[in-house]
Amino acid sequence: MTKLLSMHDAVARFVPDGASVAMGLQMEQMIPFAAGHEIIRQKKHGLTLIGPISDILFDQLIGAGCVDQIMAAWVGNVMMGSAYNFRRAVEHDEVKMINMTNFAVALALQAGAMGVPFLPTKTALGSDTAKGNHFFYQIFSPFESKETLWAVRALNPDVTIVHVQRADAEGNAHCWGNFGVMIDGVRAAKRVIVVAEEIVEPEVIASDPNRTVIPGFLVNAVVVCPHGAHPSPVQGYYSRDNAFFSEYHGQTKTPEATDEWLQKWVFGVRDHAEYVNQLGTERVEKLSVKQHAYAAPADFGY
Repeated sequence: MTKLLSMHDAVARFVPDGASVAMGLQMEQMIPFAAGHEIIRQKKHGLTLIGPISDILFDQLIGAGCVDQIMAAWVGNVMMGSAYNFRRAVEHDEVKMINMTNFAVALALQAGAMGVPFLPTKTALGSDTAKGNHFFYQIFSPFESKETLWAVRALNPDVTIVHVQRADAEGNAHCWGNFGVMIDGVRAAKRVIVVAEEIVEPEVIASDPNRTVIPGFLVNAVVVCPHGAHPSPVQGYYSRDNAFFSEYHGQTKTPEATDEWLQKWVFGVRDHAEYVNQLGTERVEKLSVKQHAYAAPADFGY
């Protein structure tokens, strides 16, 4: 059964106001910017954003007024440092920030994926990360050592949105490169939107089962969106647009400047295809992969 939807319909159906949304789970690559922009266009609000290192996507959603709460290890512009909308919102108590470590986010999603209420860890011991944080609870080992541990509370996002290289119409998805915490983020979620650079026949997915890291039965919607992760990179498709990150930093220093940026790149275009068209053919071509590095073929015969 096909699960193909437009980006508009996938966001409208599966990202309600007030939802907890996990995005940017693959660290600095394959960040689902196109999906985030559609969330902004539809003026979703009251969202809780979940992700270890979100780069500027969370900053854009904050600047658009979509966010009430953030659960992350870091929010900013990886290339430039601080992100202005995030910083303003936290300083003025406009969003609630729940501090996590990268590993704590991973453990919380893993616990959610496993269906257990928490996982024990030593991460954040000796730091202030857990102070006043309801995602950490002090426990003691039941074994002979009786050592002090943190129990990290499970996370089950209302929806997880991921970007991958290719998928079939039923949601079976191939992805390669850095997974980050994507797999547990998908397994822990109540709903999943897969955004793919291209849609392929089921036979293509079946030809390499070890690369099928997202099974279709977990997926609610599949969206085909070439360059949907720009300006972040997609391994084998296009590189990181470093200039775009730098430009964004300079163009969002004030709320008024942020509104102008959003008008140009989000509200001023109907969809991601128009966004890519605005980037221009020359810029898109410059980012495309120039030197391919293919994996060796695998023989699944018997």
